[in-house]
Amino acid sequence: MTQAFTRSPGRISAAALLAALALTGGAVGAQPVPGAFTVVESGEAFGTLQEAINAIGNTRGTIRIAPGTYRQCGVQERGVVTYVADEPGSVIFSGRSCEGKAALVLRGTGAEVRGLTFTNLAVADGNGAGIRLEQGALNVAYARFQNSQQGILTGNDPNGRIYITRSTFSGLGTCENSAGCAHSLYVGDYGSLTVRETRFEKGTGGHYLKARSAEAIIENNSFDDAAGRSTNYMIDLPAGSTGRIANNWFVQGRDKENYSAFIALGAEDLLHASDGLEVVGNEARFVPGLQRETVFFADWTGSRIVMQGNKLAAGLKQYEQR
Repeated sequence: MTQAFTRSPGRISAAALLAALALTGGAVGAQPVPGAFTVVESGEAFGTLQEAINAIGNTRGTIRIAPGTYRQCGVQERGVVTYVADEPGSVIFSGRSCEGKAALVLRGTGAEVRGLTFTNLAVADGNGAGIRLEQGALNVAYARFQNSQQGILTGNDPNGRIYITRSTFSGLGTCENSAGCAHSLYVGDYGSLTVRETRFEKGTGGHYLKARSAEAIIENNSFDDAAGRSTNYMIDLPAGSTGRIANNWFVQGRDKENYSAFIALGAEDLLHASDGLEVVGNEARFVPGLQRETVFFADWTGSRIVMQGNKLAAGLKQYEQR
């Protein structure tokens, strides 16, 4: 049963407004900023992100975004689009999600995001994100995801690849909705995920990094749970994965929903082989003054895991098969 409008003339129900936003890609109520979004290849400037995306269409193009805070969102259906801040860190997308999903909904061939900040994103099902990647390749650099239900959430694309570098995920995650937990970064069944030189901090529920990708390369990152609230694992590879977890820094905080492991492998199902996964050169500890016994790497797969050179605090067992 649907009820688009209330019976009072001239008034629209909340449900109808949400439906309208979904149908229009979030254009209802968007705040145009004349000339803010420039398609570099043509030099044409637009007042909304969606207009700039539509202008690129099924080709390859770059949208240069002027400094500012925007209550806008965009849906990319086709092509390869680069979204770049005119000055890194000067562009903020806040408080508006398209299709009840994210500030950027991506289902084209590929996308790149450079220098953008995504903040204050929440939707009814608890999965509000800066980026919702439904298919295709994605590169992210110098981006910030903060104070939202999720940072990045993806669908499944076994042939796709994701590369994230020099970015920050802060104040993200929740397990308070019927749809299940949201996480700082949640990648579906992708071919490959690479995360390098990125900071995860101040989680507010769920895991910091959860990925069902066949390959996971997680190197030179920091996972700082000192100010986390009701958080779970630092890294969760719930379907098995090969690759490399190396030279990361971990600190586990006091306020945990689940502190039984820092890293979990194969806790839900076994979509992918995990033999040869390398877990090397990492450093893990607890916040000052906290003493507890837990496990650095918990393995449900029974695979051949290469573990060496990890520096662990007292009370932290290196490996446990579960």
